[in-house]
Amino acid sequence: MIPCYNQAYFLSEAIESALSQSYPNFEIIVVDDGSTDDTSEVASRYQKVRIVRQDNQGLPGARNAGLAESTGEYVVFLDADDRLLPEALEVGVRELEAHPECAFVSGRCDNVAADGRPLPAPPRLHVEGDHYQALLRRCYIWPPGVVMYRRAVFECVGGFDPSYRSAEDYEMYLRIARRFPVCNHKKVVVEYRRYATSMTSDRARMLSYSVGALRAQRQHIKGNEQYTEAYKAGVNRRRWVQGYRLIEGIRAHIRQREWGEVFSDALVLARNYPRGLALLLVNKQHIERRRLTRRLHALVQSLKVYEQRLKDLADTQKELRSTSAKERQEVQQLKGRIQRLERRMQNLDQRAQNVPNDKV
Repeated sequence: MIPCYNQAYFLSEAIESALSQSYPNFEIIVVDDGSTDDTSEVASRYQKVRIVRQDNQGLPGARNAGLAESTGEYVVFLDADDRLLPEALEVGVRELEAHPECAFVSGRCDNVAADGRPLPAPPRLHVEGDHYQALLRRCYIWPPGVVMYRRAVFECVGGFDPSYRSAEDYEMYLRIARRFPVCNHKKVVVEYRRYATSMTSDRARMLSYSVGALRAQRQHIKGNEQYTEAYKAGVNRRRWVQGYRLIEGIRAHIRQREWGEVFSDALVLARNYPRGLALLLVNKQHIERRRLTRRLHALVQSLKVYEQRLKDLADTQKELRSTSAKERQEVQQLKGRIQRLERRMQNLDQRAQNVPNDKV
């Protein structure tokens, strides 16, 4: 499914990336979500593409409309400005078949600019164990196209929440991972287009809805200390990363005397990051110092985790070496026993040769 709202400029690349898949058995549905550009005209150039037209309902509504029209057992939601790599569907199908217990699998992406030029790669995050807890702490899945779902899971959890104007995919990951096993792999399957006017550049919207997606989990994590700790860390991370960007945006509006934007963004900040209002009065260097301090703290914590993993590996190697030494000793002992048995057999053969035939 490719939901599209006024992104006809990129749409043909998204469609062609889907048509170029090594996995042959798929359908492509483009949802024209009330576009005022030539989205439908671009999609109609491709015979294998089915087009769904509707009044603008936002990304959740567009994805739900595409889901209702689809027939496949597995589902991928590709944003109109992103591109699938040629083996994306093949990898997703293989991973879902290898993990029949999982409701979805997710992969990795490469960053590209608006014109398709490669950009520095994003962090390569890999999660094992409790994915719901990991998602509470941070959304390690992005963009939406890296995920392949089992269609049946939507019959259990419902469709995308239409009240979300952003982070609706994050809310869906949390909703599914809370109830079903999920997993991720290390294959790059999508080229994620990064540019200044993309939806993720709307700082106020991203802060509001991503924090909202986490707040919706509070009723589900009561009494679980690990989930509660991860939830608090996730909210603080969202507030700091996106709140800091929103503060910079408010300051830019102030310099331009755009008071309407200042008021609306400050209201979002007050609702989702109240302490951020105080940071508006702090000089930029102080905020940057705090940001770097927090980042350093996070890096130190990560370093401790890696050091513990290295220690565990070293202990394992030491144990294996000890086990190998014991095994070598046991092998030598067995060889000695075999040699002794062979000598006893030789002695018995010699004694048997010296016994007269009538006594055998």
